[in-house]
Amino acid sequence: MMETLKNFYHAFREHPITNGLLPHLLTVIGVLLAVFAIARLMSERKQPGNTFAWLFAIAFVPYVGVPLYLMFGGRKLKRLASRKARLCPIVPNAHPSPAAGSPLARILTTNGASPPLGGNRVQFLGSGEESFAALEHSFREARHSIHLMTFILGRDAVGKRLIRLLAHRAREGVKVRLLLDSLGCFTTSGRFCDPLREAGGEVVKFMPVVPLQTRGSANLRNHRKIAIIDGRIGALGGRNLAIEYMGPTFLKRRWRDFGAMIEGPAVGLINEVFLADWAFASGQSLAHLQKEMPTATPAPAGDSELQIVASGPDVAGDPLYEGILSLVQQAEHSIWIVTPYFIPDEVLYRSLLLQARAGKDVRLVVPARSNHPITDLARRYYLRGLHAAGANVLLYQPGMNHAKMMLVDERTGLFGSANMDLRSLFVNFEIGAVTYSAPEAAKIAEWMREVFALSKPMPEPRKERRLMPVIGEEIARLLAPLL
Repeated sequence: MMETLKNFYHAFREHPITNGLLPHLLTVIGVLLAVFAIARLMSERKQPGNTFAWLFAIAFVPYVGVPLYLMFGGRKLKRLASRKARLCPIVPNAHPSPAAGSPLARILTTNGASPPLGGNRVQFLGSGEESFAALEHSFREARHSIHLMTFILGRDAVGKRLIRLLAHRAREGVKVRLLLDSLGCFTTSGRFCDPLREAGGEVVKFMPVVPLQTRGSANLRNHRKIAIIDGRIGALGGRNLAIEYMGPTFLKRRWRDFGAMIEGPAVGLINEVFLADWAFASGQSLAHLQKEMPTATPAPAGDSELQIVASGPDVAGDPLYEGILSLVQQAEHSIWIVTPYFIPDEVLYRSLLLQARAGKDVRLVVPARSNHPITDLARRYYLRGLHAAGANVLLYQPGMNHAKMMLVDERTGLFGSANMDLRSLFVNFEIGAVTYSAPEAAKIAEWMREVFALSKPMPEPRKERRLMPVIGEEIARLLAPLL
């Protein structure tokens, strides 16, 4: 048998078609695929850096670049947008907010965000232990419903404990819905969640990647982190449901992060985002889901003015990006940014440079070493440029800082799930909250000052740089839009 297979292999290799025609045919097919991919790429509305990165990959490694582009290259996919409810939720009879007339609020609203709402109470969660305790307490106190969305559900003690608790509440009659991103929760969206399913809870995967549902399903990830309890208490921020982010007891290697528990009318907006995502992923009727929820707007619970900003393929514009750009360009005194990954587009980068050169207090905190070395390599160009322009670039020392937040003039704050990179700002499904109230701004400033104290200034760049690191850095920056 082996001899027969060997003879067939040699005959195949020696056949005239195999030796002559087939290689040429494969070359022609490869060229045609590359031309098709480039034509489609040029017809899409992409950032120039993103377009150039894909062109580089397609032109120089077509057998890799073309398939990757066809699988991962889509952004605002029209067919996807038509199937998923457009996000611009409005809460009827909500408490009016004076902040609605501010330039930032108008820009965000024009780009697809909901108007700011007053009457909210915000409890910031500055540690993973505090966040876990608040989340667990709210689950135990839930009377009617628990809606939970995460990018990562850890296959660890935290993930197991939360699944057990959710299953327990489901058995007690609470409606539990758990929405998991299928890529981020690839190892935990199956049997790991069976205890919750068996207890009567619902678990749904967002855009399964095996098999691919659409051309862009592998690229468009749901990076939102949301919890809504009984339609009246909401939580959002940067923390996933895993031991690196939160837990019942202190853990030295735990990442630093930031989030908030919210009560008041803004919770209605957060829940509308969840319901739209759930309806899309589950195939259930959005109208039917909305009828299940209380018809009354969550009652005012405080004095905080909040604007909930969803961003992604289900939003007409790019509100998070436009909002960040607006905050940077309108800043009068200071711009403070904390982010785990910093890969801005050219307009945002140049805006920060100009503000730093104008003498504004521009501070940027990134981890000294993040969990993605290639993004650390890609960010170097931008960090050096900001440092040279007079910005205070700080490297967080104790470990990984996963918080995503911004404070301008110590007056307007932004926090949520979006990183300061091209994927978060232009590709992923994200959510953030803008706070216009002085007490919340003061608390954000206090938390950020603690981070500043734990960070060291970026060292002066070497005048003579080695060739290979320079090449690696340039390639990483060139491909940064694909990261």
